[in-house]
Amino acid sequence: MTKEQIIADSKEFSLFSWSAQASVNPIAIERAEGVYLYEIDGKRIIDFSSGLMSVNIGHGDQRVTNAVVEQMQKVSFVTPTCTTEIRAKLSRKLAEICPGDLNKAFYTLCGTSSVDNAIKLARLYTGRHKIIGRYRAFHGGSIGGMTVGGDPRKLANDSQQMPNALHLDDPYYFFGMKDLDEDTKLSLSLEYVERIIHFEGKTNIAAFIFEGESGSSGCLHYPKGYLKGIKVLCEKYGILFIADEVMSGFGRTGKWFGFENHDIIPDMVCMAKGLTSSYLPLGCLMVSDKIAAKFESTPMMIGLTYNAHPVALAAALAVINIYESDKLIENTRKMSAYLESKIEAMRSKHPSMGAFRNTGLLGCLDILKNKTTGELIAPYNASGDDLKVTNLIAAKVRELGLYTFVRWGYIFIAPPLCVNEKEIDEGLAIISQALSIADEHMS
Repeated sequence: MTKEQIIADSKEFSLFSWSAQASVNPIAIERAEGVYLYEIDGKRIIDFSSGLMSVNIGHGDQRVTNAVVEQMQKVSFVTPTCTTEIRAKLSRKLAEICPGDLNKAFYTLCGTSSVDNAIKLARLYTGRHKIIGRYRAFHGGSIGGMTVGGDPRKLANDSQQMPNALHLDDPYYFFGMKDLDEDTKLSLSLEYVERIIHFEGKTNIAAFIFEGESGSSGCLHYPKGYLKGIKVLCEKYGILFIADEVMSGFGRTGKWFGFENHDIIPDMVCMAKGLTSSYLPLGCLMVSDKIAAKFESTPMMIGLTYNAHPVALAAALAVINIYESDKLIENTRKMSAYLESKIEAMRSKHPSMGAFRNTGLLGCLDILKNKTTGELIAPYNASGDDLKVTNLIAAKVRELGLYTFVRWGYIFIAPPLCVNEKEIDEGLAIISQALSIADEHMS
């Protein structure tokens, strides 16, 4: 099929997510290798967002292909009442890389199904019903995941929201706090959270859910000590702490999991994306021994047909082995420092460059409209004409052969963990050209 026919048939006979269908303009990809995608016509594109911040080991690693084929030659599906060698091996491996008593793996299909099952399990374990998340967070596209998150993509589905979900404002946006020292801001932020606990009924709250590190909301960093303080409050009031590591897990932040940057151990961890590096769909909910013990003699009433699908598990174990054998987490820390130095070197050339928030290789660059006020080129949840310059920047990035997310006033920078200095330079050179558009539109 020609490139044009592939695009035409894809648009005519399938629906694309998060989009008005008439405006969809998909990229027709023939193959992918390392940090590069190749279009049908041969054009090479550097992937600077690891797909959906998920292809952590890079594209086209045949070690994963071989592991999947080998598993399919043995058995491609068993019901969840059966088990397989690959289930035993992967479950033991996940228990090894997770800290503390996070030793029990419940396998799901994706990130949002991990979140949904975490909500269910928190309610079953505690006998409580309320879940508290953050307004500026994303936990997936299911009804449960969309509700506990605050990403504006959920607003069209407001009438369908799950009941008993509440949200916190970000600790660094509270009125009147900008002139206070960090310790005072942290103390006041945690006092606010504790007030919410009391307002909502401390015996009604089953769990808090936080991203291990913020992702699609703009990589908004938690103040130092904030997550640790939230975990202390959870322990004080018998509330569970759920860490959503769908985006920030598996080396993305320079550690196995983002929460490890905050010196905490959650009660449950939601996984997907980097678990298989998106080679196959798979999610996992890691559960503490404390929670699992409740269901030793009481039925655990959660489940799904593809729980512990052996082919997907084979991909996951192969990917985890690649993180270790190729030292990708170590490379993430090394390339993170290099990336940050190169970003700083670009500042003298582009007045539109604002803050760069980065942890490992999970980064987001603010694009400024006004350097004095810090106003972004487009506000949070912008639409219509407010996105005029943002759309020009996104179009230039694509034209020059780079794939990443340009959202509102942000450019996301999250290449595969196998990236090297030369490839970082290549990607940043394209971003630099696109930023020239923003420079011209500053007020």
